[in-house]
Amino acid sequence: MGGRHRTDELEGGYNPYREPSSRRRAGRGKVLVPLAGAVALAVLLGVAAYVIMSRDKSCGDDKVALQVVASPDIEPAIAKIAADYNKTAASVNGKCVAVTVSDSDSAGVSNAIAGSGATTGKFDGDVWIPDSSLWVAKLRSSPKGAGVPVPAGSIARSPVVLAAPKPVVEKLQSAFGEPSWSGLMSAANAATPDGLGRKIRVLPLDPTLNAAGLSALLAGAGVLKASGAGDDQLVGVLRQLSESAVNTPANMFASMAKQSSRAPIGIASEQGVWAYNAKSKPGEVVAMYPAEGTISLDYPVVVTAQDQATRDAAKNFTAALSGPEAKKTIREHGFRTPDGKAGSGISQANGLNPATPRAIKIPDDATVVKLSQAWSRLKLGGRLLALLDISGTMALPAVGAPGDRMRLIAQTAIEGLKLFPDKTEIGTWIFTTNLNGKGVDYREAVPVGPIGGKLNGATRREVISQSLQQIRAKPTGDTGLNDTLAAAYDKMKAEYEADKINTILVFTDGVGNDDPDGGISNSAILKKLREEFDETQPISIIIVALGADDAAGRRQMQSIAKATQGQAFFPNNALEIRKVFLEGISRRLCAPNCNGSTQQQ
Repeated sequence: MGGRHRTDELEGGYNPYREPSSRRRAGRGKVLVPLAGAVALAVLLGVAAYVIMSRDKSCGDDKVALQVVASPDIEPAIAKIAADYNKTAASVNGKCVAVTVSDSDSAGVSNAIAGSGATTGKFDGDVWIPDSSLWVAKLRSSPKGAGVPVPAGSIARSPVVLAAPKPVVEKLQSAFGEPSWSGLMSAANAATPDGLGRKIRVLPLDPTLNAAGLSALLAGAGVLKASGAGDDQLVGVLRQLSESAVNTPANMFASMAKQSSRAPIGIASEQGVWAYNAKSKPGEVVAMYPAEGTISLDYPVVVTAQDQATRDAAKNFTAALSGPEAKKTIREHGFRTPDGKAGSGISQANGLNPATPRAIKIPDDATVVKLSQAWSRLKLGGRLLALLDISGTMALPAVGAPGDRMRLIAQTAIEGLKLFPDKTEIGTWIFTTNLNGKGVDYREAVPVGPIGGKLNGATRREVISQSLQQIRAKPTGDTGLNDTLAAAYDKMKAEYEADKINTILVFTDGVGNDDPDGGISNSAILKKLREEFDETQPISIIIVALGADDAAGRRQMQSIAKATQGQAFFPNNALEIRKVFLEGISRRLCAPNCNGSTQQQ
């Protein structure tokens, strides 16, 4: 009644079986009740024992231990999938499988396997899930990584996007309209300091540490190439980006929050924006999807296990990573599944667009490696000694600019300084015959050192600029180029720094040696440079000869450049001189094997 239990059924009440006599009813009931209880208890204990035994079996010593190493962003999702997988008591060859998951940044694992970089070490995982197959492509192109297996599949996607705080999105859109890689490249081009870079502060992720950063460079470089841009424009972009690159997404978001007169725009994965907003507030940072399309992080599964049992376990777990429940977990953690489908967290309210973005195909392995090397070369420090001709012919009128040749060279050099990062070591000499006493044709104007460093209370960059503004041609001076080159080469050899690009940059009007007092002859300087140039410690000579219309003088300067794997330029106006600086910097992409192009007409 009223939901109460019927106690009479336990106390000799209703019994569906007919009993032979009433005399034995009470006694029999009293015997069966304890017996039934004992049987029930035995059954429960048996079930419990079975569960415990089964559980202990999956955790025992006789098991296949599968170690999974995943990119930190996707590790929580993989750990949950693994925990659910372990509950199924999955087995291979009669042995249960125990999956453990740890996180490690993909760049670190890549370096460990390749034996390169600052994070070299041993990788002992059985399954590696980096954030991008770009790491696998780079690895397979390296000597020690050539044996890395082809990925067994991809388990997630996260498009690489442009990211900005919600309050500045309108300002960004008014600056370059629809979000695009071309707009970002323009804003980051060091060759156009008066362009979008004055309004926009680009915050890229270091591509040597972040696949999202490398993906953005590949996408942007592809867009530049499609537009017909040359290496000098790509170098201008890479040089600028290398100055503002941050190591981690956390640092990028923190930098984005700093006050600045320029609107910040960063590079991130869509999931990175989702994760940041999940910790702060929905929609605080907005993801902007480039109009040209984008490259997605693809989270490949690389099986690195050696023994067959572990490889079989890895194969089974890889299949489980693509199951319905695993896909649900992937989406719940801010990722898309390989088909592009997003979870509820990828929403407009959260600053994200659930529509599948247009895809840019990942470039081939050679392109990935080439761009990565270009970045690394441009990140190298530079050590440069600039030699400025102040002989009498430098007072002749300049072509395409007001003032004389000396003024044009000085102003262009000041502009060129802006293209070099603060850590670049630069010094200047001036030269003309008998400048520093009889037979000494050169004099140090500013000693070589980091242009961001202090010198007499100002930065070296400022000191060099002031020196260039005050420089004047010596009306009675002849060139004296060869003696100056010999002394400069000896100095740079003596002070060679292996971790830098060592260069001598000559500004002249191309008249040639022109030293009435003799000095080193044209043939002697060529002999010296050819004999002393060392490809293991290259010191290249780059010559910028303004107004050089003497054929013999041009040939001599081309020979000097070729002897040191350098380059000779013969610009006709100010715009061409500015381009020379970028082309000179772009030589880092080929140094020290740049003999393919030793002259520019």
